[in-house]
Amino acid sequence: MTSEVALSLGRAISIIFRNSSSQKILIGKDTRLSGYMIESALVSGICSMGGNAYLVGPLPTPGIAFLTANMRVDAGVVISASHNPYYDNGIKIFSSDGFKLPDEIEEKIEKIMNENDYEKFIPAPDKIGRAFRIDDAVGRYVVYLKTTFPKKYNLKGLKIILDCANGATYKVAPEVFYELGAEIETIGTEPDGININKNCGSTDTKKLRAKVIETGADLGIAFDGDGDRVILINENGEEIDGDYIIGFCAEYLKRKGKLKNNAVVLTPMSNFGLEKFLNKKEIKIIKSQIGDRYVIEEMIKNDLILGGEPSGHIIFLEHNTTGDGIITALQVLKILIEEDKPVSEINKIFSKFPQVLENVEVEKKVPFDEIEGFKDKLMEFEKLIENRGRIFVRYSGTENKMRIMVEGDDLQEVKMIAKELADIVREKIGK
Repeated sequence: MTSEVALSLGRAISIIFRNSSSQKILIGKDTRLSGYMIESALVSGICSMGGNAYLVGPLPTPGIAFLTANMRVDAGVVISASHNPYYDNGIKIFSSDGFKLPDEIEEKIEKIMNENDYEKFIPAPDKIGRAFRIDDAVGRYVVYLKTTFPKKYNLKGLKIILDCANGATYKVAPEVFYELGAEIETIGTEPDGININKNCGSTDTKKLRAKVIETGADLGIAFDGDGDRVILINENGEEIDGDYIIGFCAEYLKRKGKLKNNAVVLTPMSNFGLEKFLNKKEIKIIKSQIGDRYVIEEMIKNDLILGGEPSGHIIFLEHNTTGDGIITALQVLKILIEEDKPVSEINKIFSKFPQVLENVEVEKKVPFDEIEGFKDKLMEFEKLIENRGRIFVRYSGTENKMRIMVEGDDLQEVKMIAKELADIVREKIGK
């Protein structure tokens, strides 16, 4: 992700939306150092083609999705690499309704960028765009988040530790939970541009787990760099991932007659223990491809309100158009308060099947058939654990890594399979 790419993308976005009478593009970012550079390039590209840029600064991705729809702008742009290290960066685009752009519009943007013929779109000198800063974006989003939590409840008497991953939630999350009455302490609220997701946040909960135990807190909440994921820590210092959260919320909604169409959306990464639990509760499971946009597509297609991934990317479609870590935490807290349960009750709703995930750095993403010996060994292991487990192999969408997930009823067997497959990949195409 370079300035040149961001400049070109800004131009293409402005061209795509230039038929709008307003041509307003909202831009937010997380806290990584390169955000300044990319933001400036995007703004330059947008304005050069006649668009107007509205800058909100660091704000969670779901906050941009909300404001894009709420402010009636034409598109929202988030500069973020989510849970990745600071030296990575990326750009997400939302349409005016707060959902990620459909494929056909993304393809039009790519086509314009590939053609690189912007001269014919240059506006008259008096028609170039302007850039504006929105100073109350954090406040608007905080107010909205609080409306998703019932007025009859508050968080008084609860001690909560927040880990904001030195990312986009570092201002918003403490305000929300403090204003709702919780006693809060924070980790990861001092971003310096390079410490985002570093030894903190939803991808590394070691500090948070220790802090919850040390302080006797009721709950720990860990967000990722852009705030669309959340992992919870119970009062015993144990992790509660997205699978537990989905199971807990789905069962509650079903019991209350509020689970629309009696179904949830999961991905192939969800634990088999969750599937067994949902089947027992007679809740239908719909599977999507991995990735929040695919989860949301299935939710819209089937008119559902709940879906997500084990990573903690949970979508409550009644409240936001994308995963929102703060909203997810508030929905769980609402249920716990209503039913007077400790957080550790969530971990008791089902038992997970042993699962091992190996991440192998690779030189390039080679088709599985072309990795010598890999496909044969994969088929051999699939036959070995047939009806007792499963193997799921894919390349990361954001990094040069192969992810090998093995799940089954025997932990040692699962570890052995994951290691042998990973060893083959490291030997043949490893970095």
